[in-house]
Amino acid sequence: MFANSRPVASNQTRPHPRLHALVARHRRRPLQRPPSAAGRECFAEIAAHLGTSPGPLIVDAGCGTGGGSLALARLYPERWIIGIDKSARRLARSGLRDGRPPILRVRDNCLLVQMRLEDFYPLLLAAGWPVQRQYFLYPNPWPKAARLRRRWHAHGLFPLILRAGGVIELRSNWSLYVREFLAALSHYPAYRAEPLAPPPPPPLSPFEKKYAASGHPLYRCVAVPSGCPQPA
Repeated sequence: MFANSRPVASNQTRPHPRLHALVARHRRRPLQRPPSAAGRECFAEIAAHLGTSPGPLIVDAGCGTGGGSLALARLYPERWIIGIDKSARRLARSGLRDGRPPILRVRDNCLLVQMRLEDFYPLLLAAGWPVQRQYFLYPNPWPKAARLRRRWHAHGLFPLILRAGGVIELRSNWSLYVREFLAALSHYPAYRAEPLAPPPPPPLSPFEKKYAASGHPLYRCVAVPSGCPQPA
């Protein structure tokens, strides 16, 4: 049954008490691990498709089956959309099979790529490619308090995500995840957050459609870098 998704259950009722210390530590010392050989090969494949000057990109981070990436490609036909997910199984569920690993789909202005974000962002920054927008559409909330470090805003990758630039949009069906994201963002005064609001219709991703049909409250947070025009 489609509309059968359970609400997020957690042993947390408020932002994690260690969040601010962790975010501050990562800001001083972001993720240091060099990209893997597989990640470098994958990024070289992306570059082969996009060329050396692809123009401002739109990144769908943790894209799952890629449904949201393809929707973004229709919304922004003048931009390259790169949907990144580490799971070949999730990407394969899209039924999109006209590419070959690690590029599993090329459609007009959209690439779906099997790759770890921990590899992608350092290589993106090294390449110097401009980013117009980044989307985190219903990331795994890792709701147990002990798994705080797996949430992107509490991960060592978070400073690199912000360094990549562009408007960052987070959508979630767990209000605490969004509240923690905003708390983490407060450590980076170069970004400002727009007022929270439910996502506008129509649903942008399969998860959003499922959660809305299941009656979950949905949350949208938009973070805008200084000097960036008001997002649409």
